[in-house]
Amino acid sequence: MSLDLPGTKASLAYLCDSPAFKPLLKVEKIGELLSLDGVSSGSEAFIITVISQLLPARPLIVVCPTVQIQEQVHHELKTWLPYFTNSALQAPDPQFFPAWDVLPHESRLPHADVLSERLETLIHLAKTQKKATPSPLVVTNGIGFLQRSFTQSELKKRFRNFALADQIDPMDLVEWLEDQGYEPEAQVTQKGEIALRGGILDVFPLTSPWPIRFEFFGNEIESLRTFDPQTQVSREKIKQAVISPGGELGILKQQLSNNPNYETTSLTGHLKNDPIYVFIEPEEIEERTIDYLDQVPKADPFHNTWKETIQLAHKNGTVVEIREAANNSELTIQNLEHYRPLGQTSLEAEVAEKQRRDFFDQLHRWLRGNYQVWVICSTKAELQRFDELWGEYGFDKQKKVPQPILSIGNISRGFLIESAKLVIVTDSEIFGRYRSQRPRRLKSPHALAARSALEIDFTDLNLGDYIVHLQHGIGRYIGIKFLPNENRKKQSGEKATDEGHECLAIEFGSRDPEQEPPKLYVPISEAHLVSKYVGTGNSKPPLSILGSKRWSKAKADAEKAVADLAAELLKIQASRESKPGHSYNTDTPWQREFEGAFPYEETPDQLTSIKAAKQDMEKPQPMDRLVCGDVGFGKTEVAIRAAFKAVMEGKQVAMLVPTTVLAQQHYNTFLERMNDFPIKVELLSRFCTKKQANATIEGLATGSTDIVVGTHKLIQDKIRFKDLGLVIIDEEQRFGVLHKEKLKMLRQTVDVLTLTATPIPRTLHMALTGARDMSTIESPPQDRLPIETTVIEFDEKIIRNAIQRELNRGGQVFFLHNRVTTIETMAERIRKLVPKARLIVGHGQMASGTLEKVMTQFVSGKADILLSTTIIESGVDIPNANTMLIDRADRFGLSELYQLRGRVGRYKHQAYAYLILPRHAALLSDARKRISALKQYSKLGSGFKIAMRDLEIRGAGNILGAQQSGHITAVGFELYCQLLKQSVKRLKGEKVQRRVEVVVSIDFLALHPGEERKATKEKLKQKKLGFEVYIPRTIDVSTDDDQNQLNRLHTENKDIGRTPAYLPFDYIPETRQRITIYLSLIHISEPTRPERIADGVVSL
Repeated sequence: MSLDLPGTKASLAYLCDSPAFKPLLKVEKIGELLSLDGVSSGSEAFIITVISQLLPARPLIVVCPTVQIQEQVHHELKTWLPYFTNSALQAPDPQFFPAWDVLPHESRLPHADVLSERLETLIHLAKTQKKATPSPLVVTNGIGFLQRSFTQSELKKRFRNFALADQIDPMDLVEWLEDQGYEPEAQVTQKGEIALRGGILDVFPLTSPWPIRFEFFGNEIESLRTFDPQTQVSREKIKQAVISPGGELGILKQQLSNNPNYETTSLTGHLKNDPIYVFIEPEEIEERTIDYLDQVPKADPFHNTWKETIQLAHKNGTVVEIREAANNSELTIQNLEHYRPLGQTSLEAEVAEKQRRDFFDQLHRWLRGNYQVWVICSTKAELQRFDELWGEYGFDKQKKVPQPILSIGNISRGFLIESAKLVIVTDSEIFGRYRSQRPRRLKSPHALAARSALEIDFTDLNLGDYIVHLQHGIGRYIGIKFLPNENRKKQSGEKATDEGHECLAIEFGSRDPEQEPPKLYVPISEAHLVSKYVGTGNSKPPLSILGSKRWSKAKADAEKAVADLAAELLKIQASRESKPGHSYNTDTPWQREFEGAFPYEETPDQLTSIKAAKQDMEKPQPMDRLVCGDVGFGKTEVAIRAAFKAVMEGKQVAMLVPTTVLAQQHYNTFLERMNDFPIKVELLSRFCTKKQANATIEGLATGSTDIVVGTHKLIQDKIRFKDLGLVIIDEEQRFGVLHKEKLKMLRQTVDVLTLTATPIPRTLHMALTGARDMSTIESPPQDRLPIETTVIEFDEKIIRNAIQRELNRGGQVFFLHNRVTTIETMAERIRKLVPKARLIVGHGQMASGTLEKVMTQFVSGKADILLSTTIIESGVDIPNANTMLIDRADRFGLSELYQLRGRVGRYKHQAYAYLILPRHAALLSDARKRISALKQYSKLGSGFKIAMRDLEIRGAGNILGAQQSGHITAVGFELYCQLLKQSVKRLKGEKVQRRVEVVVSIDFLALHPGEERKATKEKLKQKKLGFEVYIPRTIDVSTDDDQNQLNRLHTENKDIGRTPAYLPFDYIPETRQRITIYLSLIHISEPTRPERIADGVVSL
């Protein structure tokens, strides 16, 4: 058996000469129509690759019915093309041409990634058609195929090359960039943005993987560098930069409004040399495009009609139609369903094993019959597992029989071409499962650097926010003020004109309510003494009174409480460490294979958490680890791998979840992941019948069940485990007090892994380091985009457009209506708005079997809209659902809204959340505040900020306990965390750096322009003084030497003037950025906080 990768000796190029593929040569003739029926799903990319090799000089356009099929075909072409291409030649690079992700009549513009891929395809077509080989190969969908764009000549005009030493006025360049659709921003973080600061211009071109930094000296380009958009740190120097247009649809709209005769063209206008058009399921493409064109206004200049596009294709090239339905085809490609049925997850282990054995026997028969068998898996571990099974069944010892060729690639389904004696087998058939399609990764190599916004920005102050001043206590922030240095009048009677300090103005409490509250002015350069106040409830904290002892008493009380808490945490940890637990062995080969079968790419934080959990299990003490991560960041995989490790040593695993729907989903996930191994997974929830529940309970007692997923039923006294090794708790804060007590008892005897999407701020995490084992997953999956949140009144037109936009791109919609009594009325309203959509209703009062069917229907894509109550809040993961509408959003708490919104945006597409408010709710200040916070924090991982903004530190409450919340309220969250960190260190016997309050007067530095001017004036005054006469006198004086030395030192003080040490206003005019940079400078001496410097100092 041989493992072959693209470009090695195993090749499929010989198939181009096979008589089986002779019918495909019909495409040589221009204007010919070739219909290929009976082509099984999953083999389309294979046929397209053969056509591209038979006629290498002709461009190929593949038109798919949906975005999902477009992504699948694009993925599979990347697998097949290298096997058909001679190793000396370069394989063609298939281009992905998406449709705009907006409705045709909308004012909004498409997402930058969509525009980027469209422009890259058009550039690729312009370049490749000038050269002889390889011809371009483009994959699009029906709607993208109809949409118009720039002509080739117009596109060429809109590109510009810049090189070092070029002469151009920076302002002229900014003006040109704005004409090209670039958006000016304070800082460049996304494609299509520009930022000008002094002589530095940052640009993020749509067709570049990294943003580019231009540095000017006058009008000359002095330096060109790429930089990381997250950290703003330079990466490498470059000699030249190509700047593409910053938009497409926006520019076209603008040009057409100025000039109705402005020329545009569709994708076909960019093709030469008699293209070949391949339509996959042409009838479905036509139906979907006509549906879409019904939404397009008449005489729309951005779309061709379906009829004229097809006529043009027949006239200028060759058309190939591929259909799955068999109808006397000249080339039949069968699927392997007959030999290996898929998708039957509920099969008994013995039945599943027999089916697999029969399939392997069939593979062996094909090999004996001189068929070529290719086994293509997505990971090396899956191939090793196949190799193991092949050996177990004894097929590897038969030397006279040819062996299958093993290869790594992404193919959705296997197929058989009898006439070519070729069998393609994928991991789907080997392991008997439908594999979830791996998402197409974003092209930007920096996508992984998109760290989540977990750092609570205590400097992000808004007017009226409560703040904590370290020495004076809690006050209210009332804005930035310029405090004059001196208001004395000059002798001439004029007022002194002096800008003075730039200060944060803070209002404190007043002893006399009738008097105006006192204000404290803190210079911006001392902003580190001030942090945002975050408490635990919705109550407002009392303002501190300047000079009173209340603040120092509150600090002292909090410090004492914190010491007790730290002692309690360390006591629990010590008692756990003193009791022996089960020490697991290192990973088995099966564990490595199991982990290799994970169909996604792990994030760095995920890998760190997995490693930490396994190390805990390998220690003799029981594990108690908390894994925190935002919604959809991959915590479940950490639990799955820990569970597998436990089962490998004969231990049982219990997973405890708060809701029935979530139990069902985790059960399905565990079942799918463990399908290839002899592990028995069971479910215990309301969805089970009494008979099933009793069988599961018996299985746990006898040891025949390895893993059980269940709700609180799992903690009942009647449930007994034969050998429980690991308990996984999901969202512990949602269980009651009694349940928690039982869980606490468990913690001292078995390994416990707790998962939570409840945000635990990093400051608290740092404080608890050493007192509680914690892992945080902060990096979002590489292809995730932030969710776009819109607040609307109940407007039928907006709701219809939102649903229609999602259906146009083949996605699904969640509609949340949290009233069971009126849910059917709402269903009727939605059906009238979008009559063609398939709508289903789900709520908690349904019979368990019905609810399960509804959820299964939606997950499997048999419905377009799920209208439901909040049953979807916890953990339901449907990657294809990327639009959510929440009716009466004012009735939800902020954390609840955030969890709900996290149900969408779990795939690479832009996700949308619409919060629907009744007309009068816009006046409710509380609802307005919550919803504006949600809009503000649409970044990935910003659940952490959400918890802070909602002033309910759910994370702190869960971990620290309710009795601590009073102290957090008294001194504010950040100071509380600092005190906690000190206490934990002190109790562990580590050295604690005490906070020393020192006043330092640095009189040789001017910290603002006022001081600099004042020093200059004083210097001038000294120079204008008249002559001074000194009369030397001789007097005997007895002095102490030391004293004399001191006096001498004292008298030698000189005014050496003042050196400016502040940020020039014209360089960084925005106050918030100035505060951030001053804070970064303050933290520069703290080795533990390097990340605080990145944003500010580097860009100086």
